[in-house]
Amino acid sequence: MGWIELFLIAVGLSMDAFAVSVCKGLAMKQCTPLKAGIVGIYFGGFQALMPLIGYFLGVQFRNVITSVDHWIAFVLLSIIGGNMIREACGPEECETTSGSLDVRGMLALAVATSIDALAVGVTFAFLKVNIVPAVCFIGVITFTLSVAGVKIGHIFGTRFKSKAELFGGVILILIGVKILLEHLGIL
Repeated sequence: MGWIELFLIAVGLSMDAFAVSVCKGLAMKQCTPLKAGIVGIYFGGFQALMPLIGYFLGVQFRNVITSVDHWIAFVLLSIIGGNMIREACGPEECETTSGSLDVRGMLALAVATSIDALAVGVTFAFLKVNIVPAVCFIGVITFTLSVAGVKIGHIFGTRFKSKAELFGGVILILIGVKILLEHLGIL
């Protein structure tokens, strides 16, 4: 997997965190760089941690299912992407997100927005991705987009939330299709 595909996966995965960050920024009475950074650290940290955990889980089974690994990658990325598209087309959820940065609430949001990254980590194990640079890259991209999301939410509101989730879902599905077509010898 090249850097372009990894960048697109990182952006696709970070769209849930970006959308929640927009809601956080919208709910904040005062948006400071420190508050935006805290949101970015939570989301970027968990977005890096979850694929690492998924990778180590996937490595345990990699030798058993290498003949169908491309199908697994395609199905997982398509399910994650489809779920993001479904959420983008659903009702807005910003009214349930407060501007608070309490540890319990932020941990819950960070885990919730990074569950899909766990499945991508399993996919990385099957594709034999160099995991340390990959998760660092995903964490940095998510941190950056989350900080930007807080600022955008504070300034512009919820206008970009559903578009971000839709964009992220489409990216993940397209990467899943690309992986499948490469393994089938079509690309």
